[in-house]
Amino acid sequence: MSFKALTSTNYFFKNQTAFYRGKVRDVYTIGEDLLVVVATDRISAFDHVLPKSIPHKGQVLTQIASMFLEMTRDIVPNWKLSTPDPQVTIGKRCNAIAIEFVVRNYLTGHAWRVYRDGGRMLCGNVLPEGLLENDKLPQPILTPATKAVSGHDEDISAAEILERKLLSKKQLDNLTDISFKLFQQGTDFAASKGLILVDTKYEFGLHDNNIYLIDEVHTPDSSRFFYADTYAELQKAGKPQRQLSKEFVREWLMENGFQGLHGQSIPEMPDSFVASITNRYLELFEVMTGKPLVPRNYDNILPEIEDNITKELTKFE
Repeated sequence: MSFKALTSTNYFFKNQTAFYRGKVRDVYTIGEDLLVVVATDRISAFDHVLPKSIPHKGQVLTQIASMFLEMTRDIVPNWKLSTPDPQVTIGKRCNAIAIEFVVRNYLTGHAWRVYRDGGRMLCGNVLPEGLLENDKLPQPILTPATKAVSGHDEDISAAEILERKLLSKKQLDNLTDISFKLFQQGTDFAASKGLILVDTKYEFGLHDNNIYLIDEVHTPDSSRFFYADTYAELQKAGKPQRQLSKEFVREWLMENGFQGLHGQSIPEMPDSFVASITNRYLELFEVMTGKPLVPRNYDNILPEIEDNITKELTKFE
């Protein structure tokens, strides 16, 4: 079976000054101050782009991120200016702060793997004894990571951030406060939809010396969600949680011998698994927004995206 998906773009726009292909996004710089970000359907895990793209993934991510970027403006300004296409965001070009602010409220994913292997300290946070996978932590914790240009991001503590002079204490305190406020708002919104916001990451940048929230917010690529109605029952039974995130992709890869380590090969993803990933993204979109995604038609997608961007850019000239 062959799935239609947007794997890459290759445009050249008026006043374009740079192009960057990230793991899942194609980023065009216009002049000095504008970014055009195309969310493709590529999917990454363990800092590797997987060989197959996931139909409608880029559309889901763009639309959920757009919703949350609007919702969080009362906490912190963000980079988004407009969304002229279901897979495109145009926004302010910010100088990215090279630290991801990861907030966790449950022991899962990377945090669980550290804990399972005997670690009781994570980014300066002491983890109590006796926890099980997916248990709730005593309170949300901040576990920052340095953003790697290539290779794996690395955990870092607040003390190390200050020691290495990556941020001033005032900046760090401000970004920590903003991150916890964003997490609380995301937690409350998720709860209203019958979900638990398990953990998430926030990225920030500077524009005219002001802090802006950049990238995406509370999407399944940047966050993990459990279903609230079955959480306690599954936890008591020691069973895996029903979740809406990319974690199940990571789990499948690990089961098939891939964790992004040197010498490992990415396993071939069967079409049935690709379809299941699409279904997870569509499910999260519907739960989050209260309505099903209206999937775009892929037949003429490349010229359609180019046309929508070109028309929108004339408004910024």
